[in-house]
Amino acid sequence: MRRVEVSQYKEEWASLFKEEAEKLTGIYGEELIDIHHIGSTSVVGLEAKPIIDIMPVVKDIRVVDNYNHLMYELGYKPKGENGIAQRRFFEKGGNDRTHHVHIYQVGSPEIERHLAFRDYVKSHKEAANEYGQLKKQLAQQFPYDIESYIRGKETFVSKIEHEALRWYQS
Repeated sequence: MRRVEVSQYKEEWASLFKEEAEKLTGIYGEELIDIHHIGSTSVVGLEAKPIIDIMPVVKDIRVVDNYNHLMYELGYKPKGENGIAQRRFFEKGGNDRTHHVHIYQVGSPEIERHLAFRDYVKSHKEAANEYGQLKKQLAQQFPYDIESYIRGKETFVSKIEHEALRWYQS
């Protein structure tokens, strides 16, 4: 059973992202348009589950599956769309998860949603503090129940996403 852990921000998260982004660039090469550090570990000072979220943007999502064997070699488990259409999702680390990779095709609205949320929380310290406190509280309340932890964040995340997209697009 996986423990829900939320920890203080660690400066090493930025270098862990860069290190993994280089490996992913080596796999996807010419297909890759951009690669972003997303999620809470990308926001300096924000408490987070210590899992690095990476969002590569590719030319054609359909070719990503052709590289699954190389992702396995890096320790990733391919999960297909995993609940979001036109995404390819990968986990690394099993129950001791270290990385998530969310791959989208250029033009996907999911890209803007992730970037808007990240940039909004970076720019709005009050929202970041509130989000961090909520995550710590939920991790204490549901230490072995990731589904309840996620459900507990849904209302707040949805509100911030809505505000973030308006802010991002203005």
